[in-house]
Amino acid sequence: MSLRTLPLVFINLGGEMLYILDQRLRAHNTSEDKSEKGVWSESDRRRVLNDIVGTMFSKSFMDELLKPQQLYSHRTMKTVLTRLAHTSIMRLNPASMDRLYELMIMAFKYQVFLCPRPKDLLLISYNHIDTIREFVRDTPVVMNQVDETHRNIIEVYSSLSEGQFQLLRQTLLIFFQDMHIRVSLFLKNQIQNPSGRFVLTTSGPVPYGADVPGLIRTFDLRGREVSRSEFPPGGTYSGLVREGSFDLNGDRVLRLGRNLYRVEHPEETQTSRTPSGQRDSTPNPLAKEELNQLARLMGSMKAENVPKREPRFRINLFTTDQEEEAASGGEQEAMFQVINIQAVQDQQAASELARIAGQFTDEEEKLENPSSNKGDDLLAMMDDL
Repeated sequence: MSLRTLPLVFINLGGEMLYILDQRLRAHNTSEDKSEKGVWSESDRRRVLNDIVGTMFSKSFMDELLKPQQLYSHRTMKTVLTRLAHTSIMRLNPASMDRLYELMIMAFKYQVFLCPRPKDLLLISYNHIDTIREFVRDTPVVMNQVDETHRNIIEVYSSLSEGQFQLLRQTLLIFFQDMHIRVSLFLKNQIQNPSGRFVLTTSGPVPYGADVPGLIRTFDLRGREVSRSEFPPGGTYSGLVREGSFDLNGDRVLRLGRNLYRVEHPEETQTSRTPSGQRDSTPNPLAKEELNQLARLMGSMKAENVPKREPRFRINLFTTDQEEEAASGGEQEAMFQVINIQAVQDQQAASELARIAGQFTDEEEKLENPSSNKGDDLLAMMDDL
C-alpha cells in the first residue's frame, strides 16, 4: 500500500466538495425567490470558499498531510472533510454531509477509472488545484497558500517512479472498491450499472506515448522489422498529440478533475459521441443533469439565528419524505428496485442503531490503529486553525 496516497485523496475530494458548494451558493445567489436570495450574497459565497481553502491549504496542515502515512478509512476521511467544511460560516447536517461525501467519492472514483496512466493522477489533482486557485484569485494570501502547496506536491511526487505511481493507483482502487453508490446522472447517461458499478468504454484516446492498437509488427533476431499485419482492435482509438503539463502552470491536456458544474468547462469523457476534430457547442447533458440533481439534493439553505457580524448557514437534505422521493427520482424507481433510506430517523430507531454500531466501534478502532485513531492529529490541528 502506498504511503503517498492521502494528500491526493484529500485534495481531490476537497476540490469536488468546493465545486458542489460553489455551484449551490451561486444558484441561490441568482434565485428568483427574493427572500431566499437575501440569505446568500456574493460576498458570502467568496467568504465560504476562502475560509475552506485557507484551512485546507494552511502550511501546518499540509506539512502534516504530506508526511508518509497510511490512507485513512472512509469514516475518518469524512470526519476530516466535515470539519473542513465547518471552518466556514456554513453548516451541514449529518445527512447532508453523508450525501455530499458520496457524490465526492463517486466523482473521484470515476476520474480514477478513466485515468489513462497512473502518473496522470497528478494531472487530475492539478486540475483540481488550478480550479481552486481560481476560486481565491481575489485573495492573494490564500492564493499564495495554494501555490506553496502545489510546489510541495510537485517536489514530493516528481521523484516517484512508474511503479510507485502504479502502487498509488492500486491503493486508491482498494479505497474505492466497496463504494458502489448509484448516482442518477450516471445511471441516466448509462455510464453506471444498476449495481453501482461503472461502464467503461473500449474506445477513446490511448495513454500518452502508447501506440494505437490494431498493428502487429514482427522482428528478426537482429531487431529488424520484417513484417506487419493488422487486426480489428474492437474499438475506435486515437493517440494524444502532447503530454499534459506537470508544472505549476500550463495546459494539463487531460480534462478529468475540472469543474463539472461550470458551463464554460463542460466535462469531456470518452462516452462523448462528437466526431473527432469537431467541438460540440451544445450544453453538456451530463453537466446539466448533475446541476438538476444537486438542486434536488441540496434542498433549501437557511441562515441560523446568530449575530449579524458572524452569520452562519445550514444546508439541509431530505428533511421530509417528499424530498426523499423527489431526490430518488420516479423514473429510476420504474427501471430499478430502489431502496429508500430515511435520512432523518426517529429517536427510537436512532438509539437502536447506535447501540448496534457501538458493539463494533471498539473492534474497528483496534483494527485501524492499535495505538491511536488515524486523523486525530489532523483534526486537532484543524481546531487550532
